[in-house]
Amino acid sequence: MDARLALLQLGTLLGLLSLALEFTSEPTAAEEVYTNTWAVHIEGGPQEADRISRKHGFINHGNVFGGYYHFRHHTVVKRSLSGHRGTHVRLQKEPQVRWAEQQVSRRRKKRDVYTEPSDPKFPQQWYLSNPSQADLNAKGAWSQGYTGRGVVVTILDDGIEKDHPDLATNYDPEASYDVNDGDSDPQPRYTQRNENRHGTRCAGEVAAAANNNVCGVGVAYNTKIGGVRMLDGEVTDMVEAHSLSLNSQHIHIYSASWGPEDDGKTVDGPAKLAKEAFLRGVTEGRGRLGSIFVWASGNGGREKDSCNCDGYTNSIYTLSISSTTQYGMVPWYSEACSSTLATTFSSGNPNEKQIVTTDLRQKCTDSHTGTSASAPLAAGIIALALEANMNLTWRDMQHLVVRTSHPAHLSTDDWSTNGVGRRGTLTRTHLL
Repeated sequence: MDARLALLQLGTLLGLLSLALEFTSEPTAAEEVYTNTWAVHIEGGPQEADRISRKHGFINHGNVFGGYYHFRHHTVVKRSLSGHRGTHVRLQKEPQVRWAEQQVSRRRKKRDVYTEPSDPKFPQQWYLSNPSQADLNAKGAWSQGYTGRGVVVTILDDGIEKDHPDLATNYDPEASYDVNDGDSDPQPRYTQRNENRHGTRCAGEVAAAANNNVCGVGVAYNTKIGGVRMLDGEVTDMVEAHSLSLNSQHIHIYSASWGPEDDGKTVDGPAKLAKEAFLRGVTEGRGRLGSIFVWASGNGGREKDSCNCDGYTNSIYTLSISSTTQYGMVPWYSEACSSTLATTFSSGNPNEKQIVTTDLRQKCTDSHTGTSASAPLAAGIIALALEANMNLTWRDMQHLVVRTSHPAHLSTDDWSTNGVGRRGTLTRTHLL
């Protein structure tokens, strides 16, 4: 009772104490946190899935792909350090259930570097057009008529602000879904700290509209843009698989700027269903030409993290993108690994500019950062290439990125040439 009274007497500090208690009660990295959701492989179709879910007290959240269904149990606790064995065993005894797995919460970190803006808004997007320094040569593509028209990109993140004045004209509801809440609206959840701004920022880099007097312009400013809200809740194998496989005959490019912890000690990657979603994407997506998965390589440079230990960037099915700064330097957050195929621009030291893009609450920012900012730029460039040739396969695109990227303007002392004559370094690859 004394302790309870003491807490009440703290008044305005109660919220801070609650946050501290919440943080310290988080499980350790080695502990698995079980959710109240199951991935279930069922023979017999949707009606059989509905019957089994009702029989065992589940809510059927629908088909993910193939015979896989997303079940949620209304009496099992949302977070637990132990699995619910009884429910699981009873479910697996059903003859039509080929496989079932209680879903485990997986730590996924957004890959931008959060810093408070220190400069006023920059008058131009230096990385798109900068005659005196390196840029992405976007104007060269635009001058040839390539602006991303006919291409669909979706941002797998914390949602996108679909009514943002610089995104609304290019917003595509068919490329959007809220996996966290199970509905079609990817609008971010608004908070005082605006922590769900990440997806909106990434979306603007790809497809912010041109010639509308709002904020900046996307690399592929006529591309259709969607968003999958999947990082603002429990991230499970099922959540990732659902996101990676959304409407794969309509969406061309999936851009993801997140992954396991970049702490220098975490080795993690996609689990069973996410792996299958990647495989199905490249073999069946886009009319069997293959879905294109663009991935941010990670921001663990200060912790000596290696993106080789990240099963998403290291996957043969993803196109891993790292960062270079305005002046062509290796950013402090850059990770070294052989799986990175190319770099695009992002933030660097305090005297170097950051990325201008759309921001939450219908605003504009000049402080988007990290490899989170680099991957969407690459997704935009790939959208321009797809407009030029829609018959390119996912593997073609990887070859094109490697063959057309070049090391000009990248400053480091460890360049080397491999056996096929391509140049790379321990800290970065070519500039896309």
